[in-house]
Amino acid sequence: MMFVTGTNEANIDRIEREFDVKIVSRGAELRISGEPAAVARVGDLVGAMRTLSGRDDNLRKPALDRLIDEAKDAPVAPPEQMRDVIATTVRGKRISPQSPNQRRYIEAIRQHDLVLATGPAGTGKSYLAVAMGVAALRDRKVSRLLLTRPAVEAGERLGFLPGDLTEKIDPYLRPLYDALYELMPPERFARAQERGEIEVAPLAFMRGRTLNEAFIILDEAQNTTPQQMKMFLTRLGYGSQAVVNGDITQIDLTGNDRSGLVLARQILSGVPGIGFVDFDERDVVRHELVARIVRAYDKWESVRADGASRPGTPAPAPESPPGRVLS
Repeated sequence: MMFVTGTNEANIDRIEREFDVKIVSRGAELRISGEPAAVARVGDLVGAMRTLSGRDDNLRKPALDRLIDEAKDAPVAPPEQMRDVIATTVRGKRISPQSPNQRRYIEAIRQHDLVLATGPAGTGKSYLAVAMGVAALRDRKVSRLLLTRPAVEAGERLGFLPGDLTEKIDPYLRPLYDALYELMPPERFARAQERGEIEVAPLAFMRGRTLNEAFIILDEAQNTTPQQMKMFLTRLGYGSQAVVNGDITQIDLTGNDRSGLVLARQILSGVPGIGFVDFDERDVVRHELVARIVRAYDKWESVRADGASRPGTPAPAPESPPGRVLS
């Protein structure tokens, strides 16, 4: 009950303000009064909070913030979805979807052979996809797990960089390795790589291959060209599924190249067997400051784009933070 009420009943005070209800705590019982709809939502919210109270990995303020925000916008997910553990890290932390969009993402991966997901950094797109891939490999639903991303900064022409092939491409693939190291013991990961069960490679290495019985993840897909995206999507073989992730607000392509991810979403819209998921700042699961940073940039870019659409209107400069100026 302590997780529900909070220190000095701080959580109760917040819920009362957010939902315009009155809550009285009596031992292990809470009495909620107010408008029937609000009372019902708060009842569901409290039930979800009790569900999370038995999971140490979720007893944090960001998780509570997301839960309250979810309850304000829509009915809270049922307890069985709250308990949906898709993987466990090497340190014993249980990995579960933390927001409505993350739950939709997991369901889309379970139900479709191809999923295209977009959203800002920190929303769990890559990490959850890797967790689902590791689980599929563990459960023998697939025989291989392949993770790839475009090495766009080097134009996928890596010959001029120093070192052997591994040293050339490793910096571009490091985020994928980081997720794998969290989910698999080093010795198990090394054995899986040696047996060819796990492969992490640049997108260019996918050409000319047919990938059967594989779970394939294309990360940073906003930096693919339309030709690269088509090449990747047509690698899908028998018994395979693919997850394509990207942040279409952070496209690093140069010249007149269009984003293959943006175009694929347009071309493939309505095609049976394909799932589409859009994340936003409410799904950010990094430091809680990251969500505020994402919102601030979105607001600034929106105002800037609006100003650019009106000739003669200068784009706004970022506001300077308040404080003293020291010379």
